[in-house]
Amino acid sequence: MASAIRYVTDVDLGLTVVADVFINGSFVAAEQATVSVFERGFLLGDGVYEVIPVYAGRCFELAGHLNRLENSLAGVKMTNPYRDDEWEQLIDTLIQRNGGGDQALYMQVSRGAAPRDHVFPEGVSTSVFVMTNPLKPVSEIVKEHGIQAITLVDTRWQRCDIKAISLLPNSLLKQEAKEAGAEEALLIRDGFMTEGSASNSYAVFDGVVYTAPKDNTILPGITRDVLLSLAREAGIIVVEEAVAESKLSEADELWVSSSTREILPITQLNGQAVGSGKVGPVWQKVDALYQQMKKRAAQ
Repeated sequence: MASAIRYVTDVDLGLTVVADVFINGSFVAAEQATVSVFERGFLLGDGVYEVIPVYAGRCFELAGHLNRLENSLAGVKMTNPYRDDEWEQLIDTLIQRNGGGDQALYMQVSRGAAPRDHVFPEGVSTSVFVMTNPLKPVSEIVKEHGIQAITLVDTRWQRCDIKAISLLPNSLLKQEAKEAGAEEALLIRDGFMTEGSASNSYAVFDGVVYTAPKDNTILPGITRDVLLSLAREAGIIVVEEAVAESKLSEADELWVSSSTREILPITQLNGQAVGSGKVGPVWQKVDALYQQMKKRAAQ
């Protein structure tokens, strides 16, 4: 009997059916996609991934995402299975096979199938999996009223700059936030905010945007790069410097950002109002610029 397991599909979960996925060189119906039980991504979380927003059938900031994928692969000593132009053709084909429009595209590269061993196997082909799902827009309620967040100790590993598929620490932190009635957790390491459990994070003081610098403690977010560039072009001062946990209660605004949730304002932290308790003017300005950029990119 073949050593394979079937992916749980949208059909199994009672969700909208995604027509096709790409797996190891082939486009197949989602319910037909299989992976070996000896796949190291399945057994050891040995792989990396990317999530790319798609607007009107076009990837947003594709070059940045592919560059980050290359860096993540290098960080875990894996070779990129495709050139950028090959990735682009593969992705475009999958987007069209799934109806175009607004989608969230997920790419995963894992080390491949081999007998279970902590040491990397030799002569094994990497495994590539790509899928898309409908991309839900950020609700107007969230944009008007913001979200709640809590602070938690950053218990993740020391290479958060690698976008690894081993996300159990992030999931535990996100779950703890949910159980506390919050949408996100702002993570604290050595007394300073690093990022969110599934996002980059920002604090605004007197109109100046502060965010942790790019190092091994945060993911180098593509949305982060875009919004910081837009802010600077608009004359907003940006300081890439970690904010002390003790200062967060004094912030005028707090935000988080990610590829699929864009830029979200936090209006309540640990049960206390952030600033005025309302969505702040700096966020409103940066979000408006971001929305304008999205529209241009989709044309």
